[in-house]
Amino acid sequence: MSSSGEGPLPVTGAWRAGDPPGRRKWITGPGALSLEAGGSLPGYTLAYETWGTLNSDASNAVLVEHALTGDSHAVGPAGPGHVSAGWWGGLIGPGKALDTGEYFVVVPNVLGGCQGSTGPSSPDPDGRPWGSRFPSVTVRDQVVVEAALADAIGISRWAAVLGGSMGGMRALEWAVAQPSRVASVLVVASTAAASAEQIAWASPQLHAIRSDPRYRGGDFYDALPGDGPHAGLGIARRIAHVTYRSEPELAQRFGRTPQGDGRFAVESYLDHHADKLVRRFDAGSYAVLTESMNTHDVGRGRGGVAAALERVTARAVVAGVDSDRLYPVSQARDLARGLGVEAAVITSPYGHDSFLIETGQIAALVKGLLS
Repeated sequence: MSSSGEGPLPVTGAWRAGDPPGRRKWITGPGALSLEAGGSLPGYTLAYETWGTLNSDASNAVLVEHALTGDSHAVGPAGPGHVSAGWWGGLIGPGKALDTGEYFVVVPNVLGGCQGSTGPSSPDPDGRPWGSRFPSVTVRDQVVVEAALADAIGISRWAAVLGGSMGGMRALEWAVAQPSRVASVLVVASTAAASAEQIAWASPQLHAIRSDPRYRGGDFYDALPGDGPHAGLGIARRIAHVTYRSEPELAQRFGRTPQGDGRFAVESYLDHHADKLVRRFDAGSYAVLTESMNTHDVGRGRGGVAAALERVTARAVVAGVDSDRLYPVSQARDLARGLGVEAAVITSPYGHDSFLIETGQIAALVKGLLS
């Protein structure tokens, strides 16, 4: 797996057996996993990282849920086994909002992901990558295996479950599906159910990946270096990244400035993020996880969203970003109303990505939740 912008592109940016483990730990699921959409996995592995120390009664554990292209490495530098630096390092650590002198912080890599947990790039029982045979998984399935992780490490109730974007979907599902196991929950830049527009934005991303001839229907893992579905995954990332930022920010940073090489500066910016992603992520996982986000709906089979939210007993904080065009503030307000709380609004020019950028405002929400 290449970790720089130089040299041939890896077939996949997934962590593979034989790569350095880094800070990861693993649990193996207790037997076969029946999946919500049908089918099953004969077994699974979940990678996770922890910071801090679990106290004697396991009452200080906090679960942090990553977004679509995140992973378990929320804190720490890039290095062997970790192609990217931690994505929430400003919030987790001694003296920070999630003070690791007080809390035991657990960050799993999601089921279907590509950084140590079972996903399309993982070997099946016969040792072949799952590829196109990897089944559909939903946010509910992902929370089921996270509950098995909690059981394995001795946590019966989380002091808090926190997440933004796709991570917010899992945090909310935890509070709905396992109310007795969640004392408090923070949902940022997320929703109770994927909207038509969110599914619409995902559609061309999925088409871009699946239309790349090097995707080979999802069975590309035996290709030579440089021969993976980089074009399709790169296009998907370009589309997504536009939705992650705001129009005023792009206008202020780039305007119509030409790059000097035939590209506008904003095109160069998108090309850069596409190149970074294909070196650290997996096209198969991108498709699987995007589909799981599309099917997210806490009200499915529970009498609708309002009825589902009535199950929540956790203290809840819900926040939206005023410049988010992918998960608009209106959705945060709807969710907050359903939980009987008032939505917080993060003020930022950075759009959806503000939940990763606006550390000070997020820290204030976390401290308020845990106070």
